[in-house]
Amino acid sequence: MNHPDTPDIAPGMVRLLAFSAGLIVASLYYSQTLVGPISAATGLSAEAAGLIVTLTQIGYALGLIFVVPLGDLLENRRLVFVALLATSVALALAAFSNSAWMFLAASLGIGLGSVAAQVLVPFAAHLSLEETRGYNVGRVVSGLLLGIMVARPAASLIADHGGWHLVFGGASVAILALAFVLRRKLPQRVPAHQLGYGRLIGSLWTLFATTPVLRRRAAYQAGLFGSFSLFWTVTPLVLASPQFGLSQTGIAVYALVGMAGAVASPVAGRLADRGHTLAATACALVLGVIGFALPLYEPASRALAIGILVLASIVLDMAVAANLVLGQRAIFALGAEVRSRLNGIYFALIFSGGALGSALGAWVYAHHGWHGALLAGMAFPAAALAWWFSELSGRPAPFGKAV
Repeated sequence: MNHPDTPDIAPGMVRLLAFSAGLIVASLYYSQTLVGPISAATGLSAEAAGLIVTLTQIGYALGLIFVVPLGDLLENRRLVFVALLATSVALALAAFSNSAWMFLAASLGIGLGSVAAQVLVPFAAHLSLEETRGYNVGRVVSGLLLGIMVARPAASLIADHGGWHLVFGGASVAILALAFVLRRKLPQRVPAHQLGYGRLIGSLWTLFATTPVLRRRAAYQAGLFGSFSLFWTVTPLVLASPQFGLSQTGIAVYALVGMAGAVASPVAGRLADRGHTLAATACALVLGVIGFALPLYEPASRALAIGILVLASIVLDMAVAANLVLGQRAIFALGAEVRSRLNGIYFALIFSGGALGSALGAWVYAHHGWHGALLAGMAFPAAALAWWFSELSGRPAPFGKAV
């Protein structure tokens, strides 16, 4: 809890944290649009090419469970600095890779180090006053989501002009520079307690089992992020098909337009600060359903069809951005001493939903086409919305005691 005389976090610090979170998390997504050229250059077979993305996700999941909780144990600024140095080295290894095993090892390291972004988000909560915490966290999450949304098209455009090696080499230099900027600009934050690492990791299950709000908020966001991952796995394939015939540059522009949905994050934070989390959650989940319902209508006009897809992507991105902040605002209210662990569990569950969505999307699209994929994507937020009604009726109680 903040001392009564403690000033709120400075706007410049919020902007720095938002920019930093976006730049860091972007490292996870550069390879997603470059799987083809990377696998061809490193000798990966078509069957094994998916490991490029999968190992990055596995590294990130491991970091969420085993690195992010260290934010409740170690001085946070130093933890971020070391994680970013490791990320920079992994990106450099990717840039200079000439074999499959080198790039796959680098992918695992990129995922592992990029969890520094999830140390920075609780940092914003620690530095904020209670009445502005949701808004400030929302602004940082906006930066994080913009990083996710910009990474794919940026990687495609840079690779088109300078090759995929330049993408990872440039990212390595940028992350290295960021590490030293944050070491200079971030204040020190030493956690109040000193658990041993074994007890710290062991407490994750206890936190999950005894914190109903964590389970509920993670389920809501896993549903939305699963649909988000499905959408962005399948939609580029549809846009590149003869029906639309967009080039890689055209798809990149489409993805950039969709990032407008990130503006919902600070708005959701304000609503949460004012006690409207329950209603705002319902709106986010309904928007998630609408994002998949819109493209079910297929007009004869190609331009109108693309316009509907643009609108759908913005609506879906708004839903994901808003609900992410609502969830983090809720779990960060449970106590500063457990924020990093709660955030690690929260994101590990969210990314599990995302992995399921992307895997299911590719399979459904291959076997049941575009409409089948849309209906599958709609099922994710629809299921979360069905669970939301149990919170509305008070069964079970939406908030539990943190340990």
